[in-house]
Amino acid sequence: MRYRVKTLDAGGTVAVTHVDAPDADRAGSMARERGLSVVSVQRELRLQGGLRQRGGRFALPLFAQQFIALLAAGLGTVEAIEALADEAAGSAGEPLRGVLAQVRQGHSLSHALAQQPEIFPPLFVATVRASERTGNLREAIGRYVEYHAQVDAIRRKVVSASIYPALLAITGALVALFLLFYVVPKFGQIYDDVGGQMPLLSQWLMRLGRFLSAHALPVLALAAALALALSAAIARPAVRAWVWGRLWRLPRLGHALRIYHLTRFYRTLGMLLRSGMPVLTSLDLARGLLDPALRPAADQVRRSVNEGGPLSVSMAAHGLTTPVALSMLRVGERSGDLGTMMDRVAALYEEQLARWVDVTTRLFEPLLMAAIGIVIGAIVVLLYLPVFELASQLQ
Repeated sequence: MRYRVKTLDAGGTVAVTHVDAPDADRAGSMARERGLSVVSVQRELRLQGGLRQRGGRFALPLFAQQFIALLAAGLGTVEAIEALADEAAGSAGEPLRGVLAQVRQGHSLSHALAQQPEIFPPLFVATVRASERTGNLREAIGRYVEYHAQVDAIRRKVVSASIYPALLAITGALVALFLLFYVVPKFGQIYDDVGGQMPLLSQWLMRLGRFLSAHALPVLALAAALALALSAAIARPAVRAWVWGRLWRLPRLGHALRIYHLTRFYRTLGMLLRSGMPVLTSLDLARGLLDPALRPAADQVRRSVNEGGPLSVSMAAHGLTTPVALSMLRVGERSGDLGTMMDRVAALYEEQLARWVDVTTRLFEPLLMAAIGIVIGAIVVLLYLPVFELASQLQ
């Protein structure tokens, strides 16, 4: 096993060495044999996985999980961050070394984390700051890890439900393009050699096929340019806000989007309230997770609560809850455990969203398959319709 031995040399300088030994006593003895004064011996935990995700982002959930593991093993806050900084490879450890330097200068951990907002979001910093008041850092970070996993599970559920329809649509589009760019022009050449009168719709299809075959590169280049232009437009906040505004107006989809954002909102409020954050501060932090269409309502709720109004009544008055959720929030206010009740409301919304995703997927997939079948079938029928016409003329 590998042990982390903190020692003092003759000059009183603290140093850390790593020793491979069968047990802690043997590790200490090996350090003393070198003439060092042993301060502490701790088993070194080898952490799996790096703290750098794809794209160069810092893996905050993984850091939080490893930090909790080190705290549970008995390490102090500084020692745990030190171990994670030593374990991280390359530039992944730079943020932790910066945090470590701030803490050693006497700053609080929340202050050190707040100095790197691009790595540690305000929600994580607020969780740590609340734990500094109550002294339960490990439990607070554990709540953040649980919260992140629950929110990420909702996102994965929605994404996984859309993968199959997207693949189905892409496959159908590729088949249709193959027919239009390659098969239809070939049939057009055959019919030109044979001669005869074709149905009007078949003539239009053959003309389209000839045009696409003769101008394949310009058409594909134009399609690629349109796709890039659409991607660039969607990346603009104004265009994205306009699209989302139209989606929110759709009856069923708009309701599902509302439930999705309310789920994240309630999860965040529950986590912050259970960590000891005040209600107004929790509302300020959770507001950023809402869609811009719902943020004015959140501002009204904060203003009402700041004036002394109950949170449940304020949220109901501004459309941030449902009748069942309102009843649950009132129970939480009476019992003094509003944070736990927020989590239960979020779980209720998650079940509602999961049912909507399941029903929508079951309805949408057959409709999409039918639409793809109709398009491809229509192309095939129009291809063979002249054959049927010729056959009837020969009879």
